Amino acid sequence: MDLQQLYLKLDGRIGRRTYWLKGVIPFFIIGVVAALIDYYADANNILTTIASLLLIWPGIAMMVKRWHDRDKSGWWILIQLIPIVGSIWSLIELGFLKGTEGANKFGTETF
Repeated sequence: MDLQQLYLKLDGRIGRRTYWLKGVIPFFIIGVVAALIDYYADANNILTTIASLLLIWPGIAMMVKRWHDRDKSGWWILIQLIPIVGSIWSLIELGFLKGTEGANKFGTETF
């Protein structure tokens, strides 16, 4: 799976390892670095805001693929709109639970 497919398209599946190593951890590091630069440059959170806006779509695409790996519709991403419970549910489902073995209705291969 190339980076364009991984970060920009909503079809396909990704496993937990890819989700953490190419999604959660890099996005977290980008956010922390942007916040530190804003803090030390006294930039009024401009860089943090830009970084956050640029990472919205790639984050959504990765979460949708992870939901697909769990054999659920990408619309499950909307569960995060439920305060507290939705975020915890997503963290457990996407970050810690194993995906479907073999093929499912969203594809045959997990990256």
